Amino acid sequence: MIKAILLDIEGTTTPIDFVHQTLFPFARRRMAEFVEENFSALGDEIKRLKVEHEEDYAEEFYVKEFDETVPASIANYLIFLIDEDRKSTALKSIQGKIWRAGYEAGELKSEVFPDVPRAFARWREQGKTIAIYSSGSVLAQKLIFRYSNGGDLRTFIADYFDTNVGGKKDAASYRNIATALNFPVDEILFVSDVEAELKAAKAAGMETILSIREGNAPLDSKTTHQSVKSFDEIK
Repeated sequence: MIKAILLDIEGTTTPIDFVHQTLFPFARRRMAEFVEENFSALGDEIKRLKVEHEEDYAEEFYVKEFDETVPASIANYLIFLIDEDRKSTALKSIQGKIWRAGYEAGELKSEVFPDVPRAFARWREQGKTIAIYSSGSVLAQKLIFRYSNGGDLRTFIADYFDTNVGGKKDAASYRNIATALNFPVDEILFVSDVEAELKAAKAAGMETILSIREGNAPLDSKTTHQSVKSFDEIK
């Protein structure tokens, strides 16, 4: 029996276009200024970026030097990571901080599909635990559900997980989440639009559903996962 529902965000609760056409460009435009103004508070992220850059530089993915003492050098590398759609924990942390300023200033309002608030209310009435797992930082996740077009949805959500718990294509990450939620893995349903993530969750023992939403990338092959086009189908 399913007792917890774990949800991806992009392409599952939220349109991909909102993330790629609104959030990412917003962070890209503000990156240089933000790093310059908040340089002293980004020590942890800069340390992570330095390690990531060493790998990129060695593989000649990014051929510019990385100077951890120069904000412009750091911002240039971060913009590269945005353009590569890299699931970088340090990048996601800084993006979340930029977005927070945008939401608080009224410059951003997030989008969720119209069936999401209905489903959240229904699942809570059923006594199910709702949690989020996204490559975006926990901060960014909370902002999406706080400032959504469906209202502040945070009261429905018990916990949030980002790549600090592990990569989304690694089965161990889902076992870690099950432990944190205090449920057996087979009592958790994971919903995502990415088949590789579903495969990892299934390998860990979770139930899985493929999210098919307008604007999502077409499937490369016939999926073996149950699929839905709306959370209204998940009873």
